[in-house]
Amino acid sequence: RAPMGEGGPGPNKLKDRLVLFSANSSPSCMELANRIAERLGVELGKTEVYQDSNGETRIQIQESVRGKDVYIIQTISPDVNRCLMELCVMAYGCVTACARSVCGVLPYLPYSKQCKMRKRGSIVCKLIASLMCRAGLTHLITVDLHQKEIQGFFNIPVDNLRASPFLLQYIQEEIPDYHNAVIVAKSPSSAKRAQSLAERLRVSIAVIHGDAETDLLDGRHSPPTITGLITVSLSRSVCIPKEKHPITVVGDVAGRIAIIVDDIIDDAVGFVAAAEMLRERGAGPIIAMATHAILSADAPRILQESAISQVVVTNTIPHSSQKLQCCKIKTVDVSLILSEAVRRIHCGESMSCLFHNIGADD
Repeated sequence: RAPMGEGGPGPNKLKDRLVLFSANSSPSCMELANRIAERLGVELGKTEVYQDSNGETRIQIQESVRGKDVYIIQTISPDVNRCLMELCVMAYGCVTACARSVCGVLPYLPYSKQCKMRKRGSIVCKLIASLMCRAGLTHLITVDLHQKEIQGFFNIPVDNLRASPFLLQYIQEEIPDYHNAVIVAKSPSSAKRAQSLAERLRVSIAVIHGDAETDLLDGRHSPPTITGLITVSLSRSVCIPKEKHPITVVGDVAGRIAIIVDDIIDDAVGFVAAAEMLRERGAGPIIAMATHAILSADAPRILQESAISQVVVTNTIPHSSQKLQCCKIKTVDVSLILSEAVRRIHCGESMSCLFHNIGADD
């Protein structure tokens, strides 16, 4: 097989049956789509996506897709629900226009954090997966799912690409003396990701351990409220709430470059709290690194005022407006792996080279 980005059919071959659409017409959301189209040597298909005065989503596909392989690129803006509806409406429009196949290129899968039952909520990610499949998607390309098991929610093929090679390259090229760094997992749940990065960089790992987020876990084991109970059977012991252990850092971070890693940086509170704890233990400089930069609410301002010196993220989610509020944000481009995935799927080539040197825990 040809290496990634080399060899394979030329642009003329790709143009025969490949159609590339952007499901969002806003300039910030089309930036990644334009990069992918440029790397593939094709032009974005002509569509019109807009909102009616009553809030309904409308699309107009302005070229024929009959018998063609359609790839719909959708990046997520702050209006998550509108973006999902745009993707589903466009996918359904391509199906009804007799497209041969419809592949969704969704670098960040929204609602992926709601993939587990928490207290008396619902597994919304399963609902989103079913919605996409029913809309007509026959394949999905995404990057760094919050949990790899989410792929099982879909009844279509899902290619879960990894951004770690690009983040590793940034560390090696842009961080002087990275051999003196320590990869920090800001919670035990991200320890495997941190370990995978640390092994490839040949550096040590540290974990911030504690029970700061126990109230977010499944609450069905919670002890019953004693008030209002008439009798309590003496043969059964009353449930006692789990004791919360103090938050601490496991690992040596003093005098070292601390790189806090996770898959998503949203409100940034967890990253900032971890940075403060690392600074108290003598670490510095402190770098936050994540694949998906949601950066909701006041996250840019919080990061700008924090002890974090750099915030390294990829362009899976547009964040140009957030960069204006926080000069610490550095963006890593992942359009190369997305465009190569599209090319290989369209040409029927193996995807294995895209996962070269990627561990099972990444």
